[in-house]
Amino acid sequence: MTVESGPAPRAQAWLAVARCVAASCAMLVRRQVHLPKHNVGRMLRFADGSTARVYRETAVDRRPAEPCVLVVAFTLRLVRGRAHRLFEAESLLNTPLFVGFPGFVSKLWCAHDTFGAYRGLYEWDGPERARKYAAALWRVLELVSVPGSISYKVLPGLRRDEVLANPAAMPAAAQADHAWWRLLNPN
Repeated sequence: MTVESGPAPRAQAWLAVARCVAASCAMLVRRQVHLPKHNVGRMLRFADGSTARVYRETAVDRRPAEPCVLVVAFTLRLVRGRAHRLFEAESLLNTPLFVGFPGFVSKLWCAHDTFGAYRGLYEWDGPERARKYAAALWRVLELVSVPGSISYKVLPGLRRDEVLANPAAMPAAAQADHAWWRLLNPN
Protein backbone atom coordinates (compact mmCIF):
# COMPACT_ATOMS: atom_id res chain seq x y z
CA MET A 1 0.00 0.00 0.00
CA THR A 2 1.00 3.59 -0.36
CA VAL A 3 0.52 6.61 1.80
CA GLU A 4 -1.17 9.73 0.41
CA SER A 5 0.14 11.64 3.37
CA GLY A 6 0.97 10.71 6.90
CA PRO A 7 -0.51 11.08 10.34
CA ALA A 8 -1.37 14.28 12.13
CA PRO A 9 0.87 15.33 15.04
CA ARG A 10 -0.16 13.23 18.07
CA ALA A 11 -1.48 16.08 20.27
CA GLN A 12 -3.47 17.56 17.37
CA ALA A 13 -4.88 14.15 16.41
CA TRP A 14 -5.97 13.16 19.92
CA LEU A 15 -7.58 16.57 20.51
CA ALA A 16 -9.54 16.13 17.25
CA VAL A 17 -10.60 12.62 18.29
CA ALA A 18 -11.74 13.89 21.71
CA ARG A 19 -13.82 16.63 20.07
CA CYS A 20 -15.25 14.04 17.70
CA VAL A 21 -16.28 11.72 20.53
CA ALA A 22 -18.13 14.57 22.26
CA ALA A 23 -19.89 15.55 19.02
CA SER A 24 -20.66 11.89 18.25
CA CYS A 25 -22.28 11.31 21.64
CA ALA A 26 -24.56 14.30 21.07
CA MET A 27 -25.43 13.00 17.58
CA LEU A 28 -26.18 9.53 18.95
CA VAL A 29 -28.45 10.97 21.65
CA ARG A 30 -30.28 13.00 18.98
CA ARG A 31 -30.57 9.82 16.82
CA GLN A 32 -28.75 11.45 13.91
CA VAL A 33 -26.63 8.37 13.23
CA HIS A 34 -28.12 5.57 11.12
CA LEU A 35 -27.14 2.03 10.16
CA PRO A 36 -28.62 1.46 6.69
CA LYS A 37 -28.65 -2.15 5.54
CA HIS A 38 -28.88 -1.98 1.74
CA ASN A 39 -25.10 -2.24 1.14
CA VAL A 40 -24.41 -4.81 3.87
CA GLY A 41 -23.20 -8.06 2.32
CA ARG A 42 -22.10 -6.35 -0.89
CA MET A 43 -18.79 -7.59 -2.25
CA LEU A 44 -16.33 -4.92 -3.39
CA ARG A 45 -13.51 -5.66 -5.78
CA PHE A 46 -10.35 -3.54 -5.78
CA ALA A 47 -7.70 -2.95 -8.41
CA ASP A 48 -4.99 -4.58 -6.27
CA GLY A 49 -6.76 -7.92 -6.82
CA SER A 50 -8.47 -8.03 -3.43
CA THR A 51 -12.14 -8.36 -2.60
CA ALA A 52 -13.90 -7.36 0.60
CA ARG A 53 -17.39 -7.79 2.04
CA VAL A 54 -19.27 -4.80 3.43
CA TYR A 55 -20.34 -5.75 6.94
CA ARG A 56 -21.82 -2.47 8.14
CA GLU A 57 -22.88 0.94 6.90
CA THR A 58 -23.04 4.08 9.00
CA ALA A 59 -24.57 7.34 7.79
CA VAL A 60 -25.75 10.71 9.03
CA ASP A 61 -28.32 13.07 7.56
CA ARG A 62 -26.01 15.35 5.59
CA ARG A 63 -25.94 16.20 1.92
CA PRO A 64 -22.36 17.21 1.07
CA ALA A 65 -21.80 20.57 -0.60
CA GLU A 66 -18.29 19.50 -1.61
CA PRO A 67 -18.45 15.70 -1.89
CA CYS A 68 -15.45 13.43 -1.89
CA VAL A 69 -14.69 9.77 -1.39
CA LEU A 70 -12.17 8.70 1.23
CA VAL A 71 -10.75 5.19 1.33
CA VAL A 72 -8.78 4.09 4.40
CA ALA A 73 -6.99 0.75 4.71
CA PHE A 74 -5.11 -0.95 7.51
CA THR A 75 -4.14 -4.42 8.68
CA LEU A 76 -4.84 -5.34 12.27
CA ARG A 77 -2.11 -6.85 14.43
CA LEU A 78 -2.83 -10.14 16.18
CA VAL A 79 -6.27 -10.64 14.59
CA ARG A 80 -6.56 -13.96 12.81
CA GLY A 81 -9.27 -16.51 11.98
CA ARG A 82 -12.43 -16.18 14.05
CA ALA A 83 -11.10 -13.08 15.74
CA HIS A 84 -12.01 -11.16 12.58
CA ARG A 85 -15.71 -11.76 13.34
CA LEU A 86 -15.21 -10.56 16.90
CA PHE A 87 -13.54 -7.41 15.56
CA GLU A 88 -16.45 -6.81 13.18
CA ALA A 89 -18.90 -7.03 16.09
CA GLU A 90 -16.92 -4.87 18.50
CA SER A 91 -16.02 -2.29 15.87
CA LEU A 92 -19.50 -0.81 16.24
CA LEU A 93 -18.12 0.67 19.45
CA ASN A 94 -15.66 2.67 17.32
CA THR A 95 -18.51 4.69 15.78
CA PRO A 96 -17.96 7.68 18.12
CA LEU A 97 -14.40 7.91 16.80
CA PHE A 98 -15.54 9.14 13.37
CA VAL A 99 -19.18 10.23 12.97
CA GLY A 100 -18.59 13.48 14.86
CA PHE A 101 -15.72 14.62 12.67
CA PRO A 102 -16.69 17.67 10.60
CA GLY A 103 -17.88 16.60 7.17
CA PHE A 104 -18.67 12.93 7.82
CA VAL A 105 -21.50 11.68 5.58
CA SER A 106 -21.28 7.87 5.43
CA LYS A 107 -19.00 4.88 5.79
CA LEU A 108 -19.04 1.38 4.39
CA TRP A 109 -17.17 -0.94 6.75
CA CYS A 110 -15.29 -3.54 4.72
CA ALA A 111 -14.22 -6.81 6.32
CA HIS A 112 -10.62 -7.96 5.96
CA ASP A 113 -9.89 -8.58 2.30
CA THR A 114 -8.06 -11.40 0.60
CA PHE A 115 -4.77 -9.82 1.78
CA GLY A 116 -5.94 -9.24 5.36
CA ALA A 117 -6.55 -5.47 5.07
CA TYR A 118 -9.64 -3.73 6.39
CA ARG A 119 -11.04 -0.77 4.51
CA GLY A 120 -13.44 2.03 5.19
CA LEU A 121 -15.08 3.54 2.12
CA TYR A 122 -16.40 6.94 3.16
CA GLU A 123 -18.28 9.82 1.68
CA TRP A 124 -17.17 13.12 3.15
CA ASP A 125 -18.13 16.76 2.75
CA GLY A 126 -14.88 18.49 1.84
CA PRO A 127 -11.61 16.85 0.79
CA GLU A 128 -9.56 18.83 3.31
CA ARG A 129 -11.90 17.74 6.10
CA ALA A 130 -11.51 14.14 4.92
CA ARG A 131 -7.70 14.47 4.98
CA LYS A 132 -7.78 15.90 8.50
CA TYR A 133 -9.97 13.04 9.65
CA ALA A 134 -7.75 10.40 8.04
CA ALA A 135 -4.59 11.97 9.49
CA ALA A 136 -6.14 11.93 12.99
CA LEU A 137 -7.56 8.42 12.53
CA TRP A 138 -4.03 7.28 11.72
CA ARG A 139 -3.06 7.84 15.38
CA VAL A 140 -5.90 5.59 16.54
CA LEU A 141 -5.16 2.90 13.98
CA GLU A 142 -1.43 2.83 14.67
CA LEU A 143 -2.22 1.45 18.14
CA VAL A 144 -3.68 -1.74 16.67
CA SER A 145 -2.30 -2.02 13.14
CA VAL A 146 0.68 -3.66 11.54
CA PRO A 147 3.34 -0.95 11.10
CA GLY A 148 3.34 0.38 7.55
CA SER A 149 -0.15 -0.95 6.76
CA ILE A 150 -2.14 2.28 7.17
CA SER A 151 -3.02 4.19 4.01
CA TYR A 152 -5.66 6.58 2.83
CA LYS A 153 -6.75 8.15 -0.40
CA VAL A 154 -9.02 11.17 -0.87
CA LEU A 155 -10.89 11.47 -4.17
CA PRO A 156 -12.38 14.98 -4.52
CA GLY A 157 -15.55 15.56 -6.49
CA LEU A 158 -16.89 12.01 -6.22
CA ARG A 159 -19.90 10.62 -4.36
CA ARG A 160 -19.73 7.19 -2.78
CA ASP A 161 -22.85 5.85 -4.47
CA GLU A 162 -21.56 7.18 -7.80
CA VAL A 163 -18.36 5.11 -7.57
CA LEU A 164 -20.26 2.05 -6.33
CA ALA A 165 -22.50 2.25 -9.40
CA ASN A 166 -19.70 3.19 -11.77
CA PRO A 167 -16.20 2.37 -10.49
CA ALA A 168 -14.74 3.81 -13.71
CA ALA A 169 -15.58 7.25 -12.27
CA MET A 170 -12.54 6.80 -10.01
CA PRO A 171 -9.26 7.98 -11.53
CA ALA A 172 -6.73 5.40 -12.59
CA ALA A 173 -3.83 4.78 -10.23
CA ALA A 174 -0.46 6.04 -11.37
CA GLN A 175 1.03 2.62 -10.67
CA ALA A 176 -0.72 -0.74 -10.47
CA ASP A 177 0.59 -1.48 -6.96
CA HIS A 178 -0.89 1.81 -5.76
CA ALA A 179 -4.40 0.71 -6.70
CA TRP A 180 -5.52 -0.68 -3.34
CA TRP A 181 -8.18 2.08 -3.09
CA ARG A 182 -9.61 1.82 -6.60
CA LEU A 183 -12.89 -0.04 -7.04
CA LEU A 184 -13.48 -2.30 -10.00
CA ASN A 185 -16.74 -3.51 -11.45
CA PRO A 186 -17.97 -6.65 -9.71
CA ASN A 187 -17.48 -9.82 -11.71
